[in-house]
Amino acid sequence: MNFIQQAYKGKNNWWRYLLMILVVFFGWQIIGIIPLVIAAMTHSENMIEFKQAAGENFLNLGINSNLYLFSMILMFAIGLLFIFLGIKIIHKRSINSLLTSRKKLDWKRVFFAFGIWFLVSVSLLTFDYFSHPESYVWNFKLIPFLILVAISFFLLPLQTSFEEVLFRGYLMQSLGILTKNRWFPLFFTSIIFGLLHFVNPEVEKLGYIVMVYYIGTGFLFGITTLMDEGLELSLGLHAANNIVAAVFITTSWTVFQTDALLIDNSTPNLGAEIYFPVLVIYPILLFVFSKKYKWKNWKEKLFGKIDRPNDIDSVENDPNISLPDSPD
Repeated sequence: MNFIQQAYKGKNNWWRYLLMILVVFFGWQIIGIIPLVIAAMTHSENMIEFKQAAGENFLNLGINSNLYLFSMILMFAIGLLFIFLGIKIIHKRSINSLLTSRKKLDWKRVFFAFGIWFLVSVSLLTFDYFSHPESYVWNFKLIPFLILVAISFFLLPLQTSFEEVLFRGYLMQSLGILTKNRWFPLFFTSIIFGLLHFVNPEVEKLGYIVMVYYIGTGFLFGITTLMDEGLELSLGLHAANNIVAAVFITTSWTVFQTDALLIDNSTPNLGAEIYFPVLVIYPILLFVFSKKYKWKNWKEKLFGKIDRPNDIDSVENDPNISLPDSPD
């Protein structure tokens, strides 16, 4: 049974999807934001200042950057928890079926993808640092940096995992069994994933062209999920990407403003480098993964049909698996 077909192991009435979306939104944006609001209120002189910061950036209130990052991560961690609860309670299926088509999550795949993207990202940053040293300021502060490293490596993957489980997991599986194909969930989740970054401050500074990178990254994660029949590779790639962004470099205009090692003081602008990852590095990554994990049948796995498994009835008597309800 392939990755998208895992959704057939649960209950799939239309109202369950509506309820699931409401539950996840409630956990993520209502319950999850409470720690950040509390931190902001304790740093506000009055409600007017709080409301003004809410419309701009809570960091303007003087909140410690590590506390701010921790509070932001809690939003996504709570959202992730609500996704898992919803899968178990609303859809009546296992959490593992949302993550992979394998019997259990393959951590070797997660760490391999993490390691290769971490190495690539740090190498590119190092090259740029020595090519344009005048653009960077060394920002090493021992205690804040150690706290940042701990938060980034131990907690930041919760944020990236929320996005992967929501987009490449829940939405991709749900849209797959709804449309009975693979290409629509791939395109839809990749484009929506990219467009959600439209509110990031980088878009205002760099222009709409930066969306090429965000949408292209969405396609990278989506393709690896479909070809590898699981979220493991995208979980590792996404975590490495955000950890490097948080720990090694920061600016005054990016979504991550941290006590990173380096501050980039260069004037925001984009040229051919926006296309380099999407057109060069991402295809190389896919090639490496395809060789290591022996991917085949690209056309079928990316554009093929999704059918209800013929053997779904063979698990009817298995108490650990819930089958879909009959149509209401």
